[in-house]
Amino acid sequence: MNLGENLTLALSQLASWEVMLAILVGTAYGTLVGALPGMGTVVALVVALPFTYSMETPAAIALLLSIYCSSVYGGSITAILINTPGTPQSAATVLDGYPMARAGKADLALGWATFASAFGGVFSLIVLIVAAPQLARLSVHFGPVETFALILFALTCIAWVSSGSTVKGLLAGAIGLFLASIGPDNMTGLSRFGFGVDALAGGLSLISVLIGLFALSEAFTRAAYYREGKPPDVAGVGFRMPPWMDIRLRIRMLLQSSAIGTAIGILPGTGATAATFVSYAEAKRTSPRREGFGKGEPDGVVASEAANNAVTGGALVPTLALGIPGDGGTVVLLGALLIQGLVPGVQLFQNNPEIMIGAFIVILIANLLMVLFGVLGAQGFRRIMGLPEPLLMGWVVLMSVVGAFAVRGNPIDVVVAVLAGIFGVLLRLAGVPVAPVVIGMALGTTLEQSLRQGLMLNDGSFLAFFGEPIAVGIFAVTVVFIAAPIYSALRKGRGA
Repeated sequence: MNLGENLTLALSQLASWEVMLAILVGTAYGTLVGALPGMGTVVALVVALPFTYSMETPAAIALLLSIYCSSVYGGSITAILINTPGTPQSAATVLDGYPMARAGKADLALGWATFASAFGGVFSLIVLIVAAPQLARLSVHFGPVETFALILFALTCIAWVSSGSTVKGLLAGAIGLFLASIGPDNMTGLSRFGFGVDALAGGLSLISVLIGLFALSEAFTRAAYYREGKPPDVAGVGFRMPPWMDIRLRIRMLLQSSAIGTAIGILPGTGATAATFVSYAEAKRTSPRREGFGKGEPDGVVASEAANNAVTGGALVPTLALGIPGDGGTVVLLGALLIQGLVPGVQLFQNNPEIMIGAFIVILIANLLMVLFGVLGAQGFRRIMGLPEPLLMGWVVLMSVVGAFAVRGNPIDVVVAVLAGIFGVLLRLAGVPVAPVVIGMALGTTLEQSLRQGLMLNDGSFLAFFGEPIAVGIFAVTVVFIAAPIYSALRKGRGA
């Protein structure tokens, strides 16, 4: 089919009431969860993911993409109103958003955050539409050996950037790889690492582990360190879109911040938190209004929110084109695609172009809906923030337990989720990053399968892998990514 026919088919799929309801609910839910301090994109996705298991593919993708886009924006609401970023991605928004609120301009601060978020999201969507198919065409040249090298690079890269300790990041990734190996062997069918426990014969549910490590561990940690407190009052709460003349003055800032967010988002594992601070620092360096930064300058809000929302489209580029998650949220989206029987990469664009076109349209609609929810929900969100924290955390625990059970209807999955939650708390206390565990588990099966296929094609010789030019290049980059922080640490040690 040509582009016109694929577009018509995509629009016909999106025209159903189930898909439109999924977009509406997903955007509202993502904004709400993103506004809850300490929650964030990954928690919003893992709680909703089990409920997509029985949904049709277009509706399931629409729901998760809407949540993914809107949850990043939601964090700016609490950052502005109560000086507490709802998500780590909105940490830089606090620096100028809250001073604006204290100065009686909370409505204008929310307007700037909403407009910049939508602008950054649409900007990255354009990049996604242009860049993802090109990367997908390149992936045609990837066989099992090249795929193994690429997945290995993704694992080491994500572990490297997720924490200050390279060793701990790699350890977390190795734990995820081990968890992925529990259960039946995909090539022989034999059970592995079951230890005689029937419940482990079918393997661990990725969704249950996701829910435990992120949602439940967050609730357990917050319960352990719970302190009662009330959010400070701010003036001018409401919503006011910035004047067009002020927007024109900041077009360059919007484009610059969106480009930074998109570029950093494309790099696997970097994420929106890094993007928002890089963008904020660059804006403070180049803005003609730099002296107002930290005192309530809209440029600071624009730089943070345009960048962190642009990361969403950027992170989807390697996820959809190469099957490599760009951040924690796309790990969940990758799992959702696999559950729906869709394998990211060139086959996804060749065999299901209407789904990809539909996904692009969903992202556009979700970004536009964020503006609507910003207008309608500003007052309501402030009231929700006043609810007792135990009530909010109780809701998270309840939804997590229900979600873990809903995947396969197996009570063991609930036990796995709770144990993963406890394990997640221990990892946090030890300073070990949680995200690489999930990424290792999500990519472990593909890594093992490509390795074994490559060995079969080369008569069991791993040295033959280094005869493939593309694989050698990727291996070289992987070595650099592992060696660079180690070398830097050694130099600092000698200097001390």
